[in-house]
Amino acid sequence: MKKILIIEDEEIMLDLIRRKMTSEGYEVIVARDGEEGLRLIKEGQPDLILLDLIMPKKDGFSVMAEVQKDEVSKKIPIIIVSNSGQPVELSRAKELGARDWLVKTEFDPRELVEKVRNILSEPIS
Repeated sequence: MKKILIIEDEEIMLDLIRRKMTSEGYEVIVARDGEEGLRLIKEGQPDLILLDLIMPKKDGFSVMAEVQKDEVSKKIPIIIVSNSGQPVELSRAKELGARDWLVKTEFDPRELVEKVRNILSEPIS
């Protein structure tokens, strides 16, 4: 079973993503801020990370920068789930290793599942 780490401080969004990913057969672990997220990345070695950008303690950019410093962690694919879709932020996130991006205001759980499956190279059922 593939393990997904969700790093998100908005409870409603966190719960929505967690329920969707669990119902699709993924093991889900959660962090509510960037520091907790970094700890769980090291401890849990997830197969994929769903990462918010604006969070307490450490923002998503800081999390990605830390992940890039570690030879093992930097191989973990990251999908950004953020309120912003600004090109400058998207460009910076891609430089820091983000593989894909979803804007919360346009959030579609099916699209998220599709992106996750594509990145993890799983067939879409």
